Amino acid sequence: MNKIVSAVALCAVGAEKIVSNELRKLDLKVDESLYGRVRFKADIKGLYQTLIGLRAADRILLEIGFFKAVDFDELFEGTGAAAWELLVPKNMGLKVVKVRTNRSQLKAETSIQSVVHKAAAQRLCGKYKMNRLPEDGKAAEVRVYIEKDMVSLLVDLCGEPLFKRGYRSEGGVAPLRETTAASILLLSGWKRKFPLYDPFCGSGTIIIEAAMYAWDMAPGLGRSFAIENFLIADNKTEQTVREECRGRIDFSRLVRIAGSDEDTRSVSIASSNIARLYDIAEGKTPQRGIRLSDIKTHGINVKAQPMSKASSPFPASESSALNSKPSDPSGFIITNPPYGKRLGDQSIAEQTYSEMANLKERFPGWKLALITDHSGFESFFGRKADCCREISNGAIPSYFYEYALLL
Repeated sequence: MNKIVSAVALCAVGAEKIVSNELRKLDLKVDESLYGRVRFKADIKGLYQTLIGLRAADRILLEIGFFKAVDFDELFEGTGAAAWELLVPKNMGLKVVKVRTNRSQLKAETSIQSVVHKAAAQRLCGKYKMNRLPEDGKAAEVRVYIEKDMVSLLVDLCGEPLFKRGYRSEGGVAPLRETTAASILLLSGWKRKFPLYDPFCGSGTIIIEAAMYAWDMAPGLGRSFAIENFLIADNKTEQTVREECRGRIDFSRLVRIAGSDEDTRSVSIASSNIARLYDIAEGKTPQRGIRLSDIKTHGINVKAQPMSKASSPFPASESSALNSKPSDPSGFIITNPPYGKRLGDQSIAEQTYSEMANLKERFPGWKLALITDHSGFESFFGRKADCCREISNGAIPSYFYEYALLL
């Protein structure tokens, strides 16, 4: 498939600009940015580049149909006119897994789901001379978005969501999604020339996403995708993209990244997750049970320590050595502190936020960026954020707070 097609990158609400920027860096044309999704154009190589290379996107969907429908007859006709047989093979079933409609005359989601499935199945059965689609085995997962009466029929090319990178053996309680961690890193403005510290590192998601970004390591190298089950699959192109991505990884870059957590088990998990990055980079199957002492570390350090004892692991002279502007921070604290839903006790979370105010004494001149579900974080921290924006972490509406300098 060398032709240009339309596709959609799903992402956290609040991360649309980040995903748009990532797509442009891949030289892909962005058509529009919507609520939690970005429409773009790509050829087959571009689709593989997005699947393997995007850091902040949760899914990549191929748009197989786009048309206007104000009633169910038009919905059925438009769906049946889409060339499903160019994507879905004969031995594959089809499921409509999600319907969303906004400011449109078609509103009944269950009925929309039924009509789309019936029309697509009728088209495929007619093309393949079958009475019905297979009900067992692999199935194309379809999503339907209707916005202002314009219907977008989308087929998932991922399988597992993109936040499942392959390096995580297990997470802590309510772990931060990898794609959300990447989003807040990019939103914060962090670059590898700055030290980075996470005092609530948990299983290491933020520091690992930072390391991959600093090394220019594509996040999807350690996994496969559902696109391989479709007729557009191109193994040669996929391998080319993977080789190009591996060729850009540079472990020799100076990286000053550290994390700590009071939970020793979480620190052990973080250490193992970090170690698996090297296997992924080399195309090996990630191993389990790797000890901290086994890590071929390149400036990444994790240890068991409560936030109350956190201090910069980087000398002040080293922290500012690479900074290009006097106004630059000495480093970045980027973190996901424990919160009410995660702890099961809102008062403990609020006490933690109050104790975080002491970070300014131990990290003077650093920037603080954090994500939490608590809309009142600022009042407990004791200072209004320089910037606050809403961003989702999975199904949890959250807030991203930024403090330009801790003084």
